[in-house]
Amino acid sequence: MFWYFVVFLALPNGRDALQLPGVVLARSGLYLGWFTDPLHLTWAGPHLEGGQWHAPLRLTVEFGALLTGLVVYTGAFIAEVVRGGVASVPQGQWEAARSLGFMPLQTLRRIVLPQALRVIVPGLNSQYISLAKNSSLAVACGYSDLYSVAETTLNQSGRAVEVMLILLGAYLVLDLLISALMNGLNQLVQLRER
Repeated sequence: MFWYFVVFLALPNGRDALQLPGVVLARSGLYLGWFTDPLHLTWAGPHLEGGQWHAPLRLTVEFGALLTGLVVYTGAFIAEVVRGGVASVPQGQWEAARSLGFMPLQTLRRIVLPQALRVIVPGLNSQYISLAKNSSLAVACGYSDLYSVAETTLNQSGRAVEVMLILLGAYLVLDLLISALMNGLNQLVQLRER
């Protein structure tokens, strides 16, 4: 709600829109430039025609608000999960890597992260499932997501039980798919006994 009403709807339109190289952020949406021919590096950027912005890629304000809100909210939790995972690796691992001549970035990539992933992946699983469920909040800013489509179907058909079962099934399938992918990743990073 904050990102939609306070930030995105407060943006100016037309020539006054926030303009960055290849990006225009206006009340009417987010306009992004695009390479129309990547081989010849032909660039088509946002341009103003008759007071309206045009670009090869346009994201609506509703989608921008939803995306920004979910990224900021979920990103904070995921950052804490990763921080906790890295902190769970004993300090002696860092010291051993330093004594072997590893640079700090090498230590993180080759020694610490493989050990931290064993702690990080289960926490990420629950965060990604929460992210999928939190996406239903898109209805608050008027973005058509799965929930709002189900609500429209319910209003037009009057079949509440069937529509809710389909909605429930869709979220269940989505959550099971996320869980299966994360469990597969979890099995990859676990220690294997010889």
